[in-house]
Amino acid sequence: MEPETIDPATWERLRVAAVAAMERAYAPYSKFKVGAAALTEGGRIVSGCNVENAAYGVTLCAECSMVGELFATGGGKLRAFYCVDASGGPLMPCGRCRQLLSEHRGENLELMTPRGIQTMDQVLPDAFGPHNL
Repeated sequence: MEPETIDPATWERLRVAAVAAMERAYAPYSKFKVGAAALTEGGRIVSGCNVENAAYGVTLCAECSMVGELFATGGGKLRAFYCVDASGGPLMPCGRCRQLLSEHRGENLELMTPRGIQTMDQVLPDAFGPHNL
């Protein structure tokens, strides 16, 4: 069975939520603000922003804080994801965050990327996950 298509209005709602999160980012060192938003399979939108730290290694990517909100608001699996830079343009998650998204994805997670909509399997092929343990 084909997965239900995410309509353009939903992608726009995710973009708007990601931009709103990006505007609250704490990026005093890099000045590179990032926002992320996702639609859960249950229909909620969760979002997050990057939070930098003077000890760079403990900086949180926007996807990390978004997954924290996912669980703080009831959990679930991700169905659609949008990440933006300071200009509001789509931003590809880093490798660490692709792994994080893969861990919390629903069966048909789609991501808005600079190349357009891609599946999780396209942006992280042959992902390591719970099935490998």
